[in-house]
Amino acid sequence: MELTAAELRAYDGSEEGKPIYVAVKGTVYDVTSGKGFYGPGGSYCMFAGRDASRALGKMSKSEEEVSGNLDGLTEKELGVLDDWEKKFQAKYPVVGRLV
Repeated sequence: MELTAAELRAYDGSEEGKPIYVAVKGTVYDVTSGKGFYGPGGSYCMFAGRDASRALGKMSKSEEEVSGNLDGLTEKELGVLDDWEKKFQAKYPVVGRLV
């Protein structure tokens, strides 16, 4: 499935019974099994329904950092992002791509 950023926003966990999606480097993962983390009130709820790549690379939960824009990330931050991507790949099913 292909999703725009606007379409992805609908999967933020606010609607009961609807899956929760998070994108990392353009790949969309179904993180519903981690609802305690990504659902409303969860410690990573700011990532739900969005591309969290920049924030993950910077190890930030700041709303301003939650985006797919990797411009200006250091080599170290890109490495951290790669580690997060591997964790998502191992833990959550891929459901699509951002377009």
